[in-house]
Amino acid sequence: MSLLNNPRRDSLVQWLLAGVREERDIAQIFMQLCTRLVDCGVALSRASLHIRVYHPQWLGTRIIWARGQSRPDVQIVGYEVEATATFLQSPYRVVFSTGSEIRQKLQIHGPHAFPLYEELREQGHSEYTGWPIDHTQGKRHLITFSTDRPNGFDDSDIIFLREILPVFSLVSEIRVKNQLARTLLETYVGPHASEQILDGATTRGSGVSINAAIMICDLRGFTKLSDRRPRDEVISILNQYFDAVAGPVDRHGGEILKFIGDGLLAIFPLEQPKACENLLQAVCDAHEAIAKAQGTRFADELRYGTGVHVGEVMYGNIGSQKRLDFTVIGPAVNLASRLENLTKELQRPVLISSEFVKLANCSERTERMGLHNLKGFEEPVEVHALR
Repeated sequence: MSLLNNPRRDSLVQWLLAGVREERDIAQIFMQLCTRLVDCGVALSRASLHIRVYHPQWLGTRIIWARGQSRPDVQIVGYEVEATATFLQSPYRVVFSTGSEIRQKLQIHGPHAFPLYEELREQGHSEYTGWPIDHTQGKRHLITFSTDRPNGFDDSDIIFLREILPVFSLVSEIRVKNQLARTLLETYVGPHASEQILDGATTRGSGVSINAAIMICDLRGFTKLSDRRPRDEVISILNQYFDAVAGPVDRHGGEILKFIGDGLLAIFPLEQPKACENLLQAVCDAHEAIAKAQGTRFADELRYGTGVHVGEVMYGNIGSQKRLDFTVIGPAVNLASRLENLTKELQRPVLISSEFVKLANCSERTERMGLHNLKGFEEPVEVHALR
């Protein structure tokens, strides 16, 4: 049965097709949808949207709307949730696994099949319904609606929702796919590079010259470590090491451009007022994090070297016609790499160029290690060690 010539449905469909064109946030669109459904006469008291984002750190997000609520309640959902009793004993699992609509009157005697129904009944809701939101390539999400009207939803309300949801599915898929693209790019190339790529910096050779503080960090003895340790332990050691080093870089505004085996390349653009200070703080925080790991089973493996320099770099797309890398190149990057290598010879974990020391005005925090001939550089380089 369809609600033919239904002005409220047609108005809502038109809004979904044309009125949300500039809105990127699916949470805001969902909030507006719920408000408009109420304005159309649907007696909503609560609604939720469950989106599987597949972020590296979490499975997805849950957006909850309640009548009278002005802002969306957005909650992050971890990958572990689908193994919990809360999920396994919920209508969510039924909808996700079967792709079927679910509908339940709540104000009835006797225990309900799912604890969620009991919770909603105690909150005063009278009926619950949920639908799959199916996107292309087999991606399934979930939307639910509840009412506190004494007799539950009218059949006309259910028909109305059924006719609106396919359009909402199209609208949500565009936003979810856009968010997924941003998430993946931020994960693999960093937030700044991802924005440039999404803005169109995708041709080989495209890029800009910028001034940046550069750090290159490398785990010591990785080849020997890989030979004598089981694969899973090697991966665990690498992840622990990168957590210690990369976390502070992110927190202090740096951009990790790549992980090279057991190495890391990061920059702090000098357009940031405290770029050099932030880099030093990231290095110190990483040192403290690794020191705290001394009580772990992998403590002896977490030895590292870091080279720090500052200068002009070319920042952009480099590679083959079909495979590009968004990175930095230039003599300044090469010098930072040579300083990292020199840490092995001088037995100091962090070596810094004199140019960086002058710009950062941090000579009181360093020890001068003299002039050193570095491969690829004609003139000796003055090297400092971080105290």
